[in-house]
Amino acid sequence: MAAYVGAGFMVMVGLFALLKGGEPERIGAGAYMIGWFASLLLQTSGSPFGVQWGVFVLDVVMLIIFSAMVWKAPRSWPVWACALQLLTVTSHIMVMMKLSPPISAFYTVVNMAGYGIMLAIAVGTFWAWQERRAIGADID
Repeated sequence: MAAYVGAGFMVMVGLFALLKGGEPERIGAGAYMIGWFASLLLQTSGSPFGVQWGVFVLDVVMLIIFSAMVWKAPRSWPVWACALQLLTVTSHIMVMMKLSPPISAFYTVVNMAGYGIMLAIAVGTFWAWQERRAIGADID
């Protein structure tokens, strides 16, 4: 049941960003949604208790995308998304270095960071939408 709630949250925020967000929100949400679907496919390979190299590479690519958005986008939400994505990549590195975090802690950090990223995108989309409405550029 929790997986369905999480999937519903991801899809709803992604659609909200694609429909009401500005260009940075659409890029961020689109990239994250594609990455999320790709990670679902990549999670089946490898051991759930070891390093999942495909998911790690995907998370590094998402970190690069969010880093570029921090540099180029005139918004503040990419900073939060990039910081949370860095936390995810760091968690992968901890598993690679065999620092022995409990695997449940690893998955909790990765999942909570994902929710945080989507929350940052949702808040950024809301503010971009409200800014456009305030100047009359967004007519519903």
